[in-house]
Amino acid sequence: MLLAIDIGNDNVKLGAFEGETLAATWRLATDARRTADEYGVMMRSLLSAKGIVTDKIGEACLCSVVPPLTSVLEQACEAYFSAQPLIVGAGIKTGVRVLYDTPRDVGADRVVDAAATYKLYGGPAVVVDFGTATTFNAINRQGDYLGGAIAPGLRVAAESLYLNTSQLRRVELVAPKSPIGKNTVHAMQAGLVLGYVAMVEGMVQRFKAELGPDTKVIATGGHSTLIAQETRAFDVVNPDLTLQGLRIVFELNRTPEGG
Repeated sequence: MLLAIDIGNDNVKLGAFEGETLAATWRLATDARRTADEYGVMMRSLLSAKGIVTDKIGEACLCSVVPPLTSVLEQACEAYFSAQPLIVGAGIKTGVRVLYDTPRDVGADRVVDAAATYKLYGGPAVVVDFGTATTFNAINRQGDYLGGAIAPGLRVAAESLYLNTSQLRRVELVAPKSPIGKNTVHAMQAGLVLGYVAMVEGMVQRFKAELGPDTKVIATGGHSTLIAQETRAFDVVNPDLTLQGLRIVFELNRTPEGG
């Protein structure tokens, strides 16, 4: 079995693959203070809790936007699964040509998302990833990564309102019944959730104007389901897109064609 690991700023997302089938997924809070042993024990416990024999995990693939944790999770895979993980980065075949001014500036997760999107849905496409940041990523008809846009994530925006104002509070991130809030909580929820829906719709429209009207729109990330409930902008909602991309990249590098 393959263990796929996506190390994000807020969460470490895990997926166990049996062939092409995603057997189970988990999320851990990202914490750079945790040791390899702590992560290793937690991963083995989570696998066991879902009935997955940990000794079956023989391979691993990871991408990371938190450099201090990359080596920690690498050590955990080696110590607790006897697996030397494939780390997505420079020199790794992804099947994606990155047409960014400085390709190394593109986060590994965005490249992995592009690889999964083109393999699963074709191009042109826009991937909207709702994580710590909300990113919009453009893939052309040939599967090239063209670039994109980066905005603050939904939770980052909500926390910023709370921390930088005197009277606004933390609110649950749910959509209110009306965009016209009749109290502070509903007004904040309208601005945050419905405001993000309007931003997504507007950005998707702008991306389609450049990529073409047949552009597919894929939503992923922690808040993708929440936003998808309030808009018809998405053709596909796939919260596990990055994990599936890690499996695709791993297979590409394992086969003789991948080198």
